[in-house]
Amino acid sequence: MNKKARLAIGVASLAVLVAASVVVYDVFSDRVDTSDRVAIPDSGGEPADRELAPDFAMTDWAGNGIRLSDITARGRPVILNFWASWCPPCEAEMPDFDRVHADFGDEVEFVMLSVTDGVRETVETGRRFIEDGGFAMPVFFDTSREGAIAYGVRSIPTTLFIDGDGYVITGVQGAIDEDILRRVVDFMLDG
Repeated sequence: MNKKARLAIGVASLAVLVAASVVVYDVFSDRVDTSDRVAIPDSGGEPADRELAPDFAMTDWAGNGIRLSDITARGRPVILNFWASWCPPCEAEMPDFDRVHADFGDEVEFVMLSVTDGVRETVETGRRFIEDGGFAMPVFFDTSREGAIAYGVRSIPTTLFIDGDGYVITGVQGAIDEDILRRVVDFMLDG
């Protein structure tokens, strides 16, 4: 085999290795515990330094249209969680969200947003998952994926924390646990 053929095989092998690494990362990145990487800011900063939470339309449990701005206008902190019923990390974190909602639902708005694509995730599968789990937190449906697009959600679960003035404080991509949720809620309420 000549040098050019070996070089071509080497380059092709490297390209395959890089492509396989990207695929493996995409598949397994949702399964990595990122809870120790949630950045809880020391201060909210000035509004000019922060990002106003992008607004979008969604559907509530009863099928009514509602906008995120309708919820942020209430002046309470908001936890915005993008999830789907087929997602194992989403399934794993739901009981934690439900427990934190039970303790703080009067002080913090929970927007548990099922990202529906009409095929893998539908309003019906999302509802069934919530009912079967006995979860009491408010559930909404992103039937047009307007919310996922507005926030650039590339994988689920993704959770954003929005202060009472409607500014994004922090967020995390991947599953988070009850301890992290409680720490961020405490910050949101005390900060």
